Amino acid sequence: MAINAPATRPANPRFSSGPCAKIPGFELNMLADAALGRSHRAKVGKDKLKAAIETTREILGVPADYRIGVVPASDTGAVEMALWSLLGARKATMVAWESFGAGWVTDVVKQLKIEAEVKTAEYGEIVDFATVDFDTDVVFTWNGTTSGVRLPNGDAIPADRQGLTICDATSAAFAQDLPFDKLDVVTFSWQKVLGGEAAHGILILSPRAVERLETYTPAWPLPKIFRMTKGGKLIEGIFVGETINTPSMLCVEDYLVALDWAKSVGGLEGLQARANANAQAIWDFCEARDWIDNLAVDPATRSNTSVCLKFTDPRITDGAAFAKAVQKRLEAEGVALDVGAYRDAPAGLRIWCGGTIETSDVEALLPWLEYAFEAEIAALTEAA
Repeated sequence: MAINAPATRPANPRFSSGPCAKIPGFELNMLADAALGRSHRAKVGKDKLKAAIETTREILGVPADYRIGVVPASDTGAVEMALWSLLGARKATMVAWESFGAGWVTDVVKQLKIEAEVKTAEYGEIVDFATVDFDTDVVFTWNGTTSGVRLPNGDAIPADRQGLTICDATSAAFAQDLPFDKLDVVTFSWQKVLGGEAAHGILILSPRAVERLETYTPAWPLPKIFRMTKGGKLIEGIFVGETINTPSMLCVEDYLVALDWAKSVGGLEGLQARANANAQAIWDFCEARDWIDNLAVDPATRSNTSVCLKFTDPRITDGAAFAKAVQKRLEAEGVALDVGAYRDAPAGLRIWCGGTIETSDVEALLPWLEYAFEAEIAALTEAA
């Protein structure tokens, strides 16, 4: 039986989970006002960096007494700054349910050699936060970019906790609610939900985190790019636009453009609505078919940004090879680029649904996903 290709294609086939799709209608000339060739320490550079910080505060609803800094090395750099600078004052609890969380476990336990309880869950599941001791310093990802599983809320985090909460929120910020009163450190990369250019991270510190920085000195030496205090006091300049190292003013301009676009679609609420609509289209597609399912076991923990899928058809004997074949077919057709599951995750697909994705593109992709599935099943049958 002939398998007919769909007639409609996504206008934008970019569904990568990082770097993510640029804002709709993006053109390079939007960055014409970038302070290229100018020092980031000159007034023009400082003003743009400060604007990036304060617009981030405005859209995300970050409390006025929290510090926000632009830091090097993307979200990874921001997380490492927090781990190396803040941990060690008390016992830690490391919470992981996907590969990046597992990476932070390795850094803390094997590199920093900090006493820590490690709590993990399998891909598609999440650790029960009711079992976590928040009198320890707790490190966790809010949204598992490689597992498609997110923390649904911060209800289990007590207001009177003794330890710090260090949250890697890189695929959650700008798409999910982050309860800042429950979070002492929040990190993310603007290349995720806003589709900004890579290499820069955002580090957000609560007053409690600042107090720890000013009253605790780690036992290990800190590289220059991790140092946030001098003489026992926070280096405030970092959090008003005086960056630790030289940032790309082109990337900063790109972030400013993305922030302006975010405000134009309704800010945080508008961005969340766009991501929710994108993810819901995929969830509804999976609900109506018995050969594909969400990797997240509990619907309450499904990510609305990095939607991870698994093939469930019993005729598939080699899940990794089948998923790879579907991914390659979608890419060859030019309808979905970079949608393979992360290398450490279970075999399947990962479709980015953050706010820069148009729902019409997700809806146009789904018939192609069914087409690719049927074509690969037919190839398996023929080979047998």
